Amino acid sequence: METKDLQNSDSVQNEQQNENASIDNSINDSLKESEKVKSETKTKTKSKQTNKVNSDITDIREDVIQSEEEHLFDDVESNNDEIEEVSKLYLSEDQKKIDFDFNLLDRDKLVEELRRYIETQPINQIRREVEAIKASFYKKQKAINEHNRKLFIKDGSNIEDFVPVEDPLEIELKELFKKYRKLKAEYNRSLENVKETNLDKKYVVIEKLKELINNNESIGDTFQVFRDLQTQWKEIGPVPQTHLKDLWSTYHHHVEKFYDFININKELRDLDLKKNIEIKTELCEKAEKLIEHNSVVVAFKTLQKLHNQWREIGPVPNEQREIIWERFKEATRIINKKHQDYFKNLKDDQKNNLDQKTGLCEKAEKIASVKLDSHNKWTEKTQEILDLQKAWRAIGFAPKKDNNKIYARFRNACDKFFSEKREFYSKNKEQQDTNLEKKIELCVQAESLQESTDWKKTTNELIDLQKKWKDIGPVPRKQSDKIWKRFRAACDYFFNKKSSFYSNIEQEYVKNLNLKLEIIEKVKNFSFTDNQKQDFETLKKIQDDWSEIGFVPFKEKERIQNEFRELINKQFDKLKIDDSDRKLFKFKSHLDNLQHNPKSSNKIRHEREKFFTKIKKLESNITLWENNIGFFNSDSAQAKEMIKDYLNKVEEAKKEIKEMEEKIRLIDKSDNE
Repeated sequence: METKDLQNSDSVQNEQQNENASIDNSINDSLKESEKVKSETKTKTKSKQTNKVNSDITDIREDVIQSEEEHLFDDVESNNDEIEEVSKLYLSEDQKKIDFDFNLLDRDKLVEELRRYIETQPINQIRREVEAIKASFYKKQKAINEHNRKLFIKDGSNIEDFVPVEDPLEIELKELFKKYRKLKAEYNRSLENVKETNLDKKYVVIEKLKELINNNESIGDTFQVFRDLQTQWKEIGPVPQTHLKDLWSTYHHHVEKFYDFININKELRDLDLKKNIEIKTELCEKAEKLIEHNSVVVAFKTLQKLHNQWREIGPVPNEQREIIWERFKEATRIINKKHQDYFKNLKDDQKNNLDQKTGLCEKAEKIASVKLDSHNKWTEKTQEILDLQKAWRAIGFAPKKDNNKIYARFRNACDKFFSEKREFYSKNKEQQDTNLEKKIELCVQAESLQESTDWKKTTNELIDLQKKWKDIGPVPRKQSDKIWKRFRAACDYFFNKKSSFYSNIEQEYVKNLNLKLEIIEKVKNFSFTDNQKQDFETLKKIQDDWSEIGFVPFKEKERIQNEFRELINKQFDKLKIDDSDRKLFKFKSHLDNLQHNPKSSNKIRHEREKFFTKIKKLESNITLWENNIGFFNSDSAQAKEMIKDYLNKVEEAKKEIKEMEEKIRLIDKSDNE
């Protein structure tokens, strides 16, 4: 009896051993990793064979438990909706890295590039390029609108009347964006359908896993089917997020039941565990590198991909299971913390932006509530509103729930201000007509001055007219541009002539300076002859030549004028000529000096008037003296002495009159020149 039982036991053990060998062969064929396992498995004893199976079952159960524990950390993906929301406002680092700088293209080329991307590239892969094209296009469009606005204002128009001309390129761009959004929406709908289909496919795989334990085929064939189902599972694409956790839990549950069923051998399992620990270690290293990534959003998104890969990997050795998971979980915790801090800081910044924008709203509302009754006040407050709008554009986004509300509040305040401004000017049409008449008169005055060559005086007059123009209020809109262009044309005509004149005059001044320096050298080296009269005429000719030369550079004028006067006076002093000629000569030198000083023109005219007054007084005295001579008795010695004295006075007076008449002639000659 004992012998029979022992034989039955040996038979059972032999069958068990043969079955295990069959499992090894099937697994080796499918994975190509276990030639060594096959030979070692055949040499194991019956007791070790049984222990291996029990150990395998225990390890597999623990690995499945480990997989379930790891899924408790699946909430790292719970912030995906928030990420997508913020991504609409803030470009992440990977979005900025596109292959081409679209700022190098003109607007028409940008439209062509957008069309090409939409028509030739996968719609789900061109978001960064589309956003970059859009940003570049509107940056250039904004510059064009700003340029047109400045021209509009420069021409005298009111800024609130400026409306950008609708650009055909912008219309074409918008149509392409509509097409892109439509295609993207269709793609997203299609993607959701695909996810639902994938979900169904994965449940089909799970159903097949459930049926494996009831399969009547050999264990080796069944294991190959199991491997094929695992491959199918991995090849199936993404599924809806809401079903992900339950799906994986169900899948791992049935994988565990299958491992329980086949009692996979320990040697093959060790190979799988070793491979899995290597892959999970590599994922840990990648996750740890993400901690130092310069973009928190990119690091967080990449971490989600690593978690998806982690789920696909099977169990690891028991002694390393907790260590490797804690390492991966710690890296995940740090990245999640940085991600949470990032959004917290982002919310703080947005709250600060909201506070700043609220302050701007209050200022705009205060300005809009003030009743203004003059053009100058409206101009002043308009500039304040424009400054507030400029400050608004420099502030970032407010929190999403408040952003539209605060913008509407600011916009309403600005609209109220400009609406009241339009109403004010519409009620002042009569004043605008009066202003038009005043500006027409300024145009007439400017046009009468545009041909003038009195540069300084006319410049001051035109500047004064421009100041008056600014002080005059607005004119009817239909006449505003026309009247401004007329006034500006007259001013520009004069100032262009002035610029042309002064661009050449400096060269002429330098030429005159060289000529006068030559005359100074001639005076220095002047040699007297025996003919005193000829020397006098020569020096007079030199003096006349000096007077005929025009202006010199301002910084040299006084120096060379003083030098010439001193030299020429010394040379005349060396001549033995009468006092009258010497006085005339020195007066001419004095007159030349005054002529080069624009501020002395009034002084010269005053001297001329003084000479005329003195001449009239001398002529009156001569008449009186000549009449008195007729009353004296020429036979008296005393009378003869008095007559002689009066005759000398008359002679001196006539001589003095002649000198002053010559001085007047010199003054008149200098004025004509």
